[in-house]
Amino acid sequence: MRFAVLLSLLIAAWAPSARAQDQSQKLKLVATFSILGDLVAEVGGDSVDVTTLVPPDTDAHVYQPKPADIRAIAGAQVLVSNGLGFEGWLDRVAGAAAFKGQRIVASDGAPAMAGDPHCWQSVACARVYVANIARGLGAADPAHAAAYRERAAAYDARLAALDAWIRSQIAKVPEDKRQAITGHNSFEYFARAYGVRFEAPRGYNTDSEPSARDMANLIRQVRAQKIRALFIENMTNPALVDEVARESGAHVGPRLYSDALSKPGGPAATYEAMMRHNVSALVAGMAAP
Repeated sequence: MRFAVLLSLLIAAWAPSARAQDQSQKLKLVATFSILGDLVAEVGGDSVDVTTLVPPDTDAHVYQPKPADIRAIAGAQVLVSNGLGFEGWLDRVAGAAAFKGQRIVASDGAPAMAGDPHCWQSVACARVYVANIARGLGAADPAHAAAYRERAAAYDARLAALDAWIRSQIAKVPEDKRQAITGHNSFEYFARAYGVRFEAPRGYNTDSEPSARDMANLIRQVRAQKIRALFIENMTNPALVDEVARESGAHVGPRLYSDALSKPGGPAATYEAMMRHNVSALVAGMAAP
């Protein structure tokens, strides 16, 4: 009996240190922004410990890195970025952290458009991201390479189904009504993939500001083409889209998620949820009389 009690005490004492050891053995990753962090977590599963620099509902274009970001990168084994100029602040932060680990640029090999970093808005691009992440994690952590490949394959199958669903939803809207206005030009990959025309008062970067002439032209276009689908993005200032709506008589629809996920519990807490939310909102807005 005394031996059984002693054994139980030893197990209880050992368990916390074992859990800490398991945690310490996880591959330490840093992902630059929330959408990418979700993709990395899907592929890495329980084998990775993911830190995301730019949090949900936050604009990565104008993000100001913090000392904690430098510390996170300094302690990471893998740094995952979007590339395509999206994280203009990353190189100086990684340099300050003296990062010597493995870098994964998720967009490598994706069919990119010059000057536009928002490749993830096409599910086909996201599937390239997932394949790159799986290869990079496998190279950094060969012991779990097979598990990363398996998780990536399962996730890729879900993304293929998501892509098919998006096409089926967009097909419900007559071609001449497949047009929408957003706060900045972040949906061109979506437009190319799914046949929706987007206009925006801002360019690819939320730092850009439209001229009075640009705004007047956009308002005239909304009136002339009777565009009803106007949307504000979760991480941009609503003022410009509100002005277009006020001057044109159109209505602003539900919030879209372009460069950042929603917070946990929100309508776009994962990449898949984000795409389904955006498509449902777009279809409802475009199909409105």
